Amino acid sequence: MTGSEETPSFRLAYVPGATPAKWVRIWNERLPDIPLALVQVPSTEAADVLRAGEADAGLVRLPVDRTFFSAIPLYTETTVVVVPKDHLITAAEEVTLADLAEEVLFHPLDDVFDWDSPPGEPAFERPATTPDAIELVAAGVGLLIVPQSLARLYHRKDVTYRPVVDAPQSSIALSWPEEATTDLVEDFIGIVRGRTVNSTRGRTTAQAEGDQKRGAARQKLTAAKSTGGKPASRSARGRAGSGGAKPAKRGKPRRRS
Repeated sequence: MTGSEETPSFRLAYVPGATPAKWVRIWNERLPDIPLALVQVPSTEAADVLRAGEADAGLVRLPVDRTFFSAIPLYTETTVVVVPKDHLITAAEEVTLADLAEEVLFHPLDDVFDWDSPPGEPAFERPATTPDAIELVAAGVGLLIVPQSLARLYHRKDVTYRPVVDAPQSSIALSWPEEATTDLVEDFIGIVRGRTVNSTRGRTTAQAEGDQKRGAARQKLTAAKSTGGKPASRSARGRAGSGGAKPAKRGKPRRRS
């Protein structure tokens, strides 16, 4: 029956630009017997992947549907504009949306920003993906506003980027279906929140099992002390303490009298 049981594993989805490596490393150190599988998904499909149970949790971009998902915001990214390397904007250290008002700006179909009113002049088309849009930027036909992580992820030698100080920002969060908050999800929550391995917060089941194991270990230790070699050592230490130098010192005044 044991052989038919599935080996526990944890599936972590992550969107482009998210960097799970640090947390995966900690997971592997703390839970080496439970494999962590990474599932890269487009930002627009992350919610569907989690709803379908194809991943246990995900590093996704906010917002998420809070009626279905739990989410822990992790960090907010700097927003940048991607431009050709010879563009005039490269002369500035940072720009504003007003500086881009007369520029052609691409808004790909996988744009992570929910613009109320897209800035800049509209492009002749909406590229299907962010990498497609960056190729068009390299061709010199428009610019692109993205989170800095995407500018780095899809970096090309013929483009660069500058921060846009008043643009919307994108935040990365750990998210999972609220009704599927498993023990392993709790383990990963503890890791991303920086809890130590001995933290009192985390999995209820794991805590109970850990307490039981520690209690059993204490019982074994107590039994060993009462029947094994350690009590002899302790008795030896007691004899050394009662028959050593200190009693001799106490006896000298009595001999003088």
